[in-house]
Amino acid sequence: MTATAAQGMTPVPPPPGFLRFLARPRIIAIASIVVLADLGWAYLGLMVAGVAYDGHAATLGPGMGVFDMLAFPGIDALGRALIQALCRPSFGGAAGLAGSFPAVDLTLVWLMWVAMVLAMMLPTAVPMVTTYAEIAGAAAAKQEPVVSPLVLMAGYGAVWLGFAFVATLLQWGLARIALIDPAMASASALFSGAVFIGAGAYQFSALKHACLMRCQHPFPFIFANWSAARAGVFRLGLRQGLDCLGCCWAMMLVMFAVGVMNIVWMAALGAIMAGEKLGTGTRFARAVGVVFVAIGVVFVISAVVAHWPARAG
Repeated sequence: MTATAAQGMTPVPPPPGFLRFLARPRIIAIASIVVLADLGWAYLGLMVAGVAYDGHAATLGPGMGVFDMLAFPGIDALGRALIQALCRPSFGGAAGLAGSFPAVDLTLVWLMWVAMVLAMMLPTAVPMVTTYAEIAGAAAAKQEPVVSPLVLMAGYGAVWLGFAFVATLLQWGLARIALIDPAMASASALFSGAVFIGAGAYQFSALKHACLMRCQHPFPFIFANWSAARAGVFRLGLRQGLDCLGCCWAMMLVMFAVGVMNIVWMAALGAIMAGEKLGTGTRFARAVGVVFVAIGVVFVISAVVAHWPARAG
């Protein structure tokens, strides 16, 4: 007879498999990142599909012409209309340049930037989330209270939602001065070159590398600032989000140079930022800086050459 039966107590059955799954914070956090990132890519894919269906994907920036060769047989007239209404802002078009600031277009552009940060930045947060989950698991094994890593992700995400809002306002400003065309692509090779050169130069800055080191090695910061309160964990996510912003903001702005809806460059930049945070060291970041500066110089030279005959005449 067991001690439980001797005391007249009913043994407590183990929780069902689904509840045991929910009790594993690391799995829940990573699953949330995957789902949210996929939703971001899906929304961006719908936006591009609406343009590619008309055969105008090449206007979205370098590399996007490949989507004009794809067929979209599953999109009927109604589906096409829904995509255009929900996912294709006219922000930056003639109305925007004339000084109007339509709330619908502003919201759609903000949603586009939100989708971009979900697709590009959430995957780079995996080292931070897994580190927190490991510390939380060790604390839970000692019967200490822990907060769900979803609260940490909420603080991290709040920083990037704020960035999405600032980027939306910046896009509106760039459209007003005609540096971005109605397709949300760069209207000036000189502007694109300046953005690339600025982003490349930032890759060599002390701030970039300080933020990158904290992103690559989140354990010391999380351990030193550990909290069992939701507010404390949310602030921890905010701090980590700010480090990530300090590391990646310039690279995110490269989207203005190559086309805000250019998912080819989104994927490339997302892979670069993920590679930086996986501990590739400062050499990789500086190599990216060299490449960006070189691309920027090519843009500038092309702009000068394009205007040279006019000047000569």
